Amino acid sequence: MVSRAKLARNASLPVFAILLPLLCIAAFAVLIVTRPEVPQGDADAAMLNGALLWNSIMPRAMLALIAGAALGLSGTLLQRVLRNPIADASTLGIASGAELAMTAAMGFSPLLIGFSREMAAFGGGLAAVAIVLALSWRRGLDPVTVALSGLIVSLIASALSVTLILSLGEYAMSIYIWGAGSLSQQDWNGALSLGPRLILGFAAALLLVRPLRILALDDSGARSLGLALHSTRLAIIALAVWLAVSVISEVGVIGFVGLAAPAIARLAGARGTGKLMLTAPLTGAGLLFLTDCLTQILGPGFTDLAPTGAATALLGGPLLLFLLPRVHSVSAVAAQSAAALNRLTKPLLALGALFIALALIFAVVLTLGPAEDGWHVATGSLLTDLLPFRLPRTIVAAGAGAMLAAAGFIMQRVTGNPIASPEVLGVSSGAGAGLTVALFLFGFPSPIIMLFAMALGALAAFLAMIAISARTQFSPERMLLAGVGIGAFAMAIVTMVLAQGDMRGYILLTWLSGSTNRAGAFEAWTAIISLAVLTAPLPFLSRWLTILPLGAGPSRAAGLHVGPSRLALAVLAALMTAIASFLVGPLSLTGLIAPHLARLAGFRAPGHQLTASLLFGAGVLMAADWLSRVVIYPYQVPVGLFAALIGGPYLIWLLSRKEVRQ
Repeated sequence: MVSRAKLARNASLPVFAILLPLLCIAAFAVLIVTRPEVPQGDADAAMLNGALLWNSIMPRAMLALIAGAALGLSGTLLQRVLRNPIADASTLGIASGAELAMTAAMGFSPLLIGFSREMAAFGGGLAAVAIVLALSWRRGLDPVTVALSGLIVSLIASALSVTLILSLGEYAMSIYIWGAGSLSQQDWNGALSLGPRLILGFAAALLLVRPLRILALDDSGARSLGLALHSTRLAIIALAVWLAVSVISEVGVIGFVGLAAPAIARLAGARGTGKLMLTAPLTGAGLLFLTDCLTQILGPGFTDLAPTGAATALLGGPLLLFLLPRVHSVSAVAAQSAAALNRLTKPLLALGALFIALALIFAVVLTLGPAEDGWHVATGSLLTDLLPFRLPRTIVAAGAGAMLAAAGFIMQRVTGNPIASPEVLGVSSGAGAGLTVALFLFGFPSPIIMLFAMALGALAAFLAMIAISARTQFSPERMLLAGVGIGAFAMAIVTMVLAQGDMRGYILLTWLSGSTNRAGAFEAWTAIISLAVLTAPLPFLSRWLTILPLGAGPSRAAGLHVGPSRLALAVLAALMTAIASFLVGPLSLTGLIAPHLARLAGFRAPGHQLTASLLFGAGVLMAADWLSRVVIYPYQVPVGLFAALIGGPYLIWLLSRKEVRQ
């Protein structure tokens, strides 16, 4: 007997097939009616309005349909071949890899990129997905591991992209604006270029319907039916990457359409491989078309409200959160932590040694550095001259590193997840969203307003993550994916302002980079006072930090009020994250690395772990700040980006470990 749910799904597909085109037609009609026209007093008004319709509005509409269909087909192929409902160009790092390759090519060889723009994007996207698959292959392409690997690759690629943009100046800033995904057109070249690629991709995909149906089985079943598993899988992935990067190379990054289109098609009732491959591209076309029409309708005059790619990225976070119950993991991600290999017999002596090592790092950072004629140790009058420049940024790096370490330690304790950190759980991105709102409301707010807005954004992101994860009993993999979703939504808000290309965008780009070049007395005292005030309550909360990792049930049995204690710790972690992110940016990963180093060193008691985490965090970021100044002297790499390039490989190592120690 056919179930009612199945009958409802089958009935909803025809309704959806009628409703989506009607919505697109209605949106386009509203766009035509509300679009500004040349004043009718002009003798050539009718001709100019006709030229505007034919050379701008119509090709843009056609390009939106073609690009959306290509992304929908790409997402369908990736989700089918990887058996992963959250796979697409955004979550697998393909978009970030392609954007990095395009940024490097445009920055260093503009003439060459004009000749082979698509090849550069294809190379970057293929390299990114190859790294993701290599990290996930050992675990059977487990969906959670794939998603986390994509997060890591995207993080590193984004850090490198921002570094290149800042090093190349105003010219590269235009690359970032392009990368936000604008569909604005002045002729039909974009649609005529992308259309044949979609036709070829769709024809190739039709030939792969049978292999995709077989791949829906497990690997052993697919092999028993005579399918060349690895070569077929790689061919399908290459086709999906080519479709996605074709769109990226033409119009920039269009976020999460490849994720949304198959998901909406499945919700409408499309289940079989063939039906999904027909429905998802049409859904992607309609989704991107509707979004683009809305950005034009809501924008003032001839200006879009936001680049279409940034607007579609706003769908990514909520959609990831909606799809979480459909993601099944075969590995416990939290178990892949770098747990302590041994227990220190004299932890206080070890903490003393760490403090001495931190003091030595502090002395080296202040005194040692390169010059035109080699390396020098600054002493005497030279040191006095350099201190006003080196001391504030060193204090800022140390204070921010310690605060991020403390925030990461708190998050790992509150959630019971050793891979939790401000960067991974989207809390740092939430702080960026708060900063973006402040810039949007106040133009150029004071540092106090910026800090307050970032604290509210970070707190909102952390509380949202806790609320979502509590429904699954803080399942580590669901929590991490919730963090990815929250971070994607917050960074989409940041990208919308970045793409405007004004001074607010430059402020956000500087914040993204995490540069300490302009650190002065205000930033240094902010770091010192904030660290002292926010970490002072933690020794008195050691009982909470000891009991909360056991879970809500055991914590209540031990007499702990779980809700208020989590809220109090969340406020502390959010404040520390916001201030540290204000000082060094959102990408450092120090909040993840420092508590892990403390456990690796053998510190087991919460108080000892916290103190060690603070020392490790301060030392890691101080060392990263020093290295960012000397590694490509006389140029400098922003410390937040440099620290991310250190933390990213650590995350890769963490995911690729064979043995699991708890």
